[in-house]
Amino acid sequence: MRFGGALAALLLALTAGASAQAGSYDLSGLLSVQTRWYPESAAFAGQSSHASGLVAEPTLYLEHDAGRSFTVTPFLRYDSADSRRTHADLREAYLLLYGDLGENFWELRVGVDQVFWGVAELHNLVDIVNQFDLIEHPREEAKLGQPMVHLTVAGDWGVAELLALPYHRERTFAGPSGRLRPGRLILDQALYESGAEEQHLDMAARYSHSVGLLDFGLSAFIGTNREPFFVPALHINLIPDETTPLIPYYEQIRQFGLDAQLTVGSWLYKLEAIHRSGARNLRGREEDYRAFILGAEHTFYSVFESSIDVTLLGEWHDDGRGRWATNAWANDVFVAAHLAFNDVQGTEVAAGILGDVSRNYRALSVELKRRLTDSWSLRLEVIANLSVDPQDITYDARRDGFVALNLNYNF
Repeated sequence: MRFGGALAALLLALTAGASAQAGSYDLSGLLSVQTRWYPESAAFAGQSSHASGLVAEPTLYLEHDAGRSFTVTPFLRYDSADSRRTHADLREAYLLLYGDLGENFWELRVGVDQVFWGVAELHNLVDIVNQFDLIEHPREEAKLGQPMVHLTVAGDWGVAELLALPYHRERTFAGPSGRLRPGRLILDQALYESGAEEQHLDMAARYSHSVGLLDFGLSAFIGTNREPFFVPALHINLIPDETTPLIPYYEQIRQFGLDAQLTVGSWLYKLEAIHRSGARNLRGREEDYRAFILGAEHTFYSVFESSIDVTLLGEWHDDGRGRWATNAWANDVFVAAHLAFNDVQGTEVAAGILGDVSRNYRALSVELKRRLTDSWSLRLEVIANLSVDPQDITYDARRDGFVALNLNYNF
């Protein structure tokens, strides 16, 4: 059974069971009208300079008095320019059971859910449970729902999590008419190292705790890589060339991670580090490697005796594979400023520059968020490529800086 059919069956079964015993319910969510404009001409034929669309993301929460609840959050997007970006997903659809275990607390989530691990601002190395919905945003801001059984036990000694992940989600990519895609089309199919393919049972675990000023987490993952390697589609072109489509290939990997945050007054010091084995590098060779993120963040409160808080942050992202890294975070520095106006409208402005230390790549990002009424809000985002090195992995998107405007209705 493919993922769509499996999710539909799971949703019907869980909804029926939860509805029959529900004591109360709540419906909330988001409706959004969105537009994105690309000022520069497209790098590849057939790409559009403008895209608009609609997004719906409602959440239904059902609660029963006997220590159980059910949450379902579908996601639907219509996009005018890219048929692949018009898609639907279940971000959440899980049954939650919880209770006391002696002096400890336990909870069990069964279904589809999202899990976040990490402390860094721009990118999170240790965050490996969910697949990224890459057609939503190029900087991995959105995740696909992940089928899982997620057990958490918490006490004075810390928090322990154990996750069984019975189904792998393929990463989403833009279609032929979409922007922010590589020069060669990525086919909507996948290859797997495991004979079980997408039904391989992956396992993950994490222990987290707070000791004085330090918050830390230790994590482990064994299973199907969320980040694919790409192989030429030889069944289309017998001799691969620069136009040969690519097929995602997902290896079996092992990853061990550490994330930590030290709070000293208005300073935050952050670390994320991983060791991963089993993945291929950009040359197609299997290579064990280490990667880390070091960051610091400082907040100035009520600057110039106003209501504005200013946060300055800096991060260094490093991948031990260097120029053979398969992602854009090989040796990058990110510096940013965030202004919180603390007004009735909740106005926030953030601006940052991402630069590659080894190559001539620079990108500027600016974001404005503001409430218009109790229900309506506005988000403006600008990403501009200031310089792109032809040897950089992001070179195919060199003309894909954009201006995006979202008008959101929250209910």
